[in-house]
Amino acid sequence: MSLILNEVLATEDLMRLRRDLGALTWNSGKKTAGAAARGVKENLQADGADPRTQALERFVVDALRRHPLFEIAARPSRISRLLFSRYEPGMTYGAHTDDALMGASDDKLRTDLAFTVFLEDRAAYEGGELVMQTALGDQALALEAGDAILYPAGSIHFVAPVTRGVRLAAVGWLQSYVADPGQRELLFDLSVSRTRFAEAGAAREDLLRLDKSISNLLRMWAR
Repeated sequence: MSLILNEVLATEDLMRLRRDLGALTWNSGKKTAGAAARGVKENLQADGADPRTQALERFVVDALRRHPLFEIAARPSRISRLLFSRYEPGMTYGAHTDDALMGASDDKLRTDLAFTVFLEDRAAYEGGELVMQTALGDQALALEAGDAILYPAGSIHFVAPVTRGVRLAAVGWLQSYVADPGQRELLFDLSVSRTRFAEAGAAREDLLRLDKSISNLLRMWAR
């Protein structure tokens, strides 16, 4: 299941990120690509060893975790380090699938889901769509600044070439407590319905039964 998360970052958050990112050192993105993806990756990434970069990573992750849909859609148990990516005209990231396991050999993170947070105004650049290959054909997304997309890390996807301006984004991966995507989607649907029933004034005992079912399914499936 892919899901768009609107307004993860507010305007003032974006202004801070762009200002602070502008002061960082940017290196070739090939350094962080897996063996299979290295040959098709052409972008720049902020220096992850810089404490300023790490502070911005925490800032974005905190914003994601505050979004009302992120937790119930992802059920995150672990979140990777973020990569701040920059695409200038002519840069692209060809078709690839993300590594199933990331991190140090003694502390691997299973990449159940990936996410991209768009940091630059859509009118400021052309191209740079995130394109996912699906059974219904390619689906291209270029979201407004501050919005994010949560999607299966195992999908085949690519970033289309940027033809004008600069595309800025934060990218990361997560391991979910619920590894099975069908089970995660069922829990998400139940949680969204529970919220809507509560807003519509459903009886407390009915909401409590839904809470019981959601909790027991999560207890059954969480690993």
